Amino acid sequence: MEPGSVENLSIVYRSRDFLVVNKHWDVRIDSKAWRETLTLQKQLRHRFPELADPDTCYGFRFCHQLDFSTSGALCVALNKAAAGSAYRCFKERRVTKAYLALLRGHIQESRVTISHAIGRNGTEGRAHTMCIEGTQGCENPKPSLTELVVLEHGLYAGDPVSKVLLKPLTGRTHQLRVHCSALGHPVVGDLTYGEPSGQEDRPFRMMLHAFYLRIPTDAECVEVCTPDPFLPSLDACWSPHTLLQPLDQLVQALRATPDPDPEDRGPRPGSPSAILPGPGR
Repeated sequence: MEPGSVENLSIVYRSRDFLVVNKHWDVRIDSKAWRETLTLQKQLRHRFPELADPDTCYGFRFCHQLDFSTSGALCVALNKAAAGSAYRCFKERRVTKAYLALLRGHIQESRVTISHAIGRNGTEGRAHTMCIEGTQGCENPKPSLTELVVLEHGLYAGDPVSKVLLKPLTGRTHQLRVHCSALGHPVVGDLTYGEPSGQEDRPFRMMLHAFYLRIPTDAECVEVCTPDPFLPSLDACWSPHTLLQPLDQLVQALRATPDPDPEDRGPRPGSPSAILPGPGR
């Protein structure tokens, strides 16, 4: 796979007010550290120097965050008013996001709702990591909800894995990675929440990708679906053998789902949505 560089910035949506990029894996969004040779902010400055805003800290208004190791859709507001409109959508939980991932092991259920509360890990040596409620050192856990649909079973470098679609219904730090690990099926290549053995020296990246994003602002609905990076044609280590749920059906369901009402603060943990149908539904 092509490594990230300042030139290979992928744009999947552009309007007068917004850009959506397909962020490369292992690229930070921004950084003040001198040693950070590549960031998304630097890629944007290189590609769109005329769009950089000197009134912002990094030159661009990022509407949300993606982990350093996570690839996929990330929205950038091109002016203050657009940033405010997108912020209100996130605050009112009207944003729809879905991720693709490869997880360790074959998940037997076709659909799982994960509702572990997540808090910061206060254990010495585990700074900047999160954990589920009931774990030693878990501080201030908050309700968290993720829906998981199994797409395919297969092998990655000879080990059993499941390809899944993940839909976070809350927005906790590292939520998807923590929830998958708590389920006993950590993300392939996740060195923080993954397998403690030597398994994780095989993947060239963490297999988590922001696949779908919809932000229904007052002026426009920003909606994108990024290319699926977890295909055998792109990674010879990944060998699917059993299809459980076609991805295109789930994309249609995501696109057809009405945006949440601003007065409705979103589903409560334990109350799964009907957005992601299981097989046969």
